[in-house]
Amino acid sequence: MSLRAPPDDRDVDALLEFGVVRLDKPPGPSAHQVSAWVRDMVGVEKAAHAGTLDPKVTGCLPVLTGAATRLAPALLEGRKEYVSVLELHGDPPSDIDATIAEFEGKLYQKPPRKSAVSRRLRVREIYALDLLELDGRQALLRISCESGTYIRKLCHDLGLAIGTGAHMGDLRRTATGPFDDRDLDTLHDLSDALAAWREDDDDSWIREVVDPGEHALDGIPAITIAPSAAEQVAEGAPVYAPGVIDADDTDENALVACYTPNGAAVCLGRRVGDPDADHGTVVDLERVLV
Repeated sequence: MSLRAPPDDRDVDALLEFGVVRLDKPPGPSAHQVSAWVRDMVGVEKAAHAGTLDPKVTGCLPVLTGAATRLAPALLEGRKEYVSVLELHGDPPSDIDATIAEFEGKLYQKPPRKSAVSRRLRVREIYALDLLELDGRQALLRISCESGTYIRKLCHDLGLAIGTGAHMGDLRRTATGPFDDRDLDTLHDLSDALAAWREDDDDSWIREVVDPGEHALDGIPAITIAPSAAEQVAEGAPVYAPGVIDADDTDENALVACYTPNGAAVCLGRRVGDPDADHGTVVDLERVLV
């Protein structure tokens, strides 16, 4: 095992072995199929997507390549944002805005019959729910929500509350964790960028399409540790207080990302101790990245 070079100093091979593609998923294939295509195109052993999207759904689907697949739990915990068409089964009432607003906050959901998880009642939080436009029996919604929220079920429940009945029409995911649809690339972009690098030795495009894996950790509290401590983490040791150089403020048991001073990610873990202490464990490991 070895520590990584700084994110901006890696050659393309190292970038692809610990990278993230900010993919704009097309309609048709499943998220799993898209990840497999990225894996084969890039030429790495494995790739993983950050949150399932149904075949018909488009939008933000970050795909982690190589060893960066170990970062998937960090992205799966992040908030998601969507734009959805709510297809009403009758004419909308005058107070539709107020009814929709009532769904902000924590709500109970039971996953639909066709889902990859057990159908047990659970709580998910809707951070923001906005009615962007109303055209006849179609309502355009913007939804910011906790990971694991079923938008199809939300649309069904909204229809019941509105009193007309409703179902989900078109759906697009506009953001996942630190990534959003202001800066996404297509599978064609990835293919062309790889061809430019392999055939013409031009790496400028591939560096625009593939980010260092560390970018998937943006927004997660950071702890900087000494290289000697990182070497111990690589062998499975937790992060001890003497090895901590700097730390963001965070709650105990919060998910944190640990880095060497050059900005290379070392591990994901849970903060269990005081980073300013003289001794004791500060971070229990969940994923070792080196």
